Amino acid sequence: MWTIEHRAYRLPFRAVVRTAHGPWAEREGFLIRVVKADAAAAKAENTGRAWVGWGEAAPLPWFGTESVAEAGAALAGLRAEARDLGDALARVPAECGATRAGLAAAWAMAGEGETGDAADAAKGNAEPAVKFLPVAGLLPAGRAVLDAVGPALERGHRVFKWKVGVGTAADELALLDDLLGRLPAGAKVRLDANGAWDRRTAERWLAAAAERPIDYVEQPVAADTRGSEDLLRGLAEDYPVAIALDESLGGVGDIDRWLAAGWRGVWVIKPALLGEPEAVLARLAAAGADLVFGSALETRVGARAGLRLAFAHAERLAAAGGRARALGYGVWPLFADARADGPATGAFVRREDVARINPEELWNALG
Repeated sequence: MWTIEHRAYRLPFRAVVRTAHGPWAEREGFLIRVVKADAAAAKAENTGRAWVGWGEAAPLPWFGTESVAEAGAALAGLRAEARDLGDALARVPAECGATRAGLAAAWAMAGEGETGDAADAAKGNAEPAVKFLPVAGLLPAGRAVLDAVGPALERGHRVFKWKVGVGTAADELALLDDLLGRLPAGAKVRLDANGAWDRRTAERWLAAAAERPIDYVEQPVAADTRGSEDLLRGLAEDYPVAIALDESLGGVGDIDRWLAAGWRGVWVIKPALLGEPEAVLARLAAAGADLVFGSALETRVGARAGLRLAFAHAERLAAAGGRARALGYGVWPLFADARADGPATGAFVRREDVARINPEELWNALG
């Protein structure tokens, strides 16, 4: 039997985060700890150690997950114990994708479900081929982008993500050319509209992007508008620049629906929201999906789980001669309490820095 504990958190951001849904000042969610003391294994090892794993339930209800209250109710409904992960998940509603992802992460870190560097070392596996991954540099909306790009280049970024759809299309397209004029050869920009455009504006941008070094255009039209799926598929067919889904992938059901539709564009996925991330990633891998791993602005606990999955994905691509896209995890420092932040990234995040993340430090701070 496993003991399941959870601790609620409400952590202010260092600065208010501006979203399409308004200002966002703090992150709420739950840290999860699962513990199993296996008497037989302890006797065999003569260590008496317990298996411990941490996960995080970090809901984003405006993104399609359960609410914080629903996540808390689901965790309370487990009554602090389960036989295994399957037993725990069977008692958590399928709609609670963030809670299920947190439980899956905790079990993946604990006991026989352990994955990653420690498990590889125990099995005598070769040293990982992928030791670091590139991170996209985040650029502010509006004219502030022109002042921000220089320092980002100095930090080593060569892929950038720029928020658009804030000003007029004419002004932002002019700024885009100014921005591109400051980038070295080989650098690329991701345009993130957060669903702000109508069809005509999206077509104007996609036509312009086709002639410029644009990595992809992210969520050009809103996911919750009528006919958005047909519109996104039509835009992807009509223009050569890649289109990325983000807000359209709010849960496992969304991913399965787009898989069934044969989406061949980019998938921006947030492992912290994916229910059972490894199973979802397996389906995406089988379909040859072009993935970008991104943050849901979770704490270091959820970030550790998501980044480990990102490195595992990069390893699979490297074995097949491919290369992972730059991550969307360049969000730190994020919290007023630095103990909640993930690893410092800069232009890259290192595998060893992910391995060094200590979930227990934040768990104890919340206690």
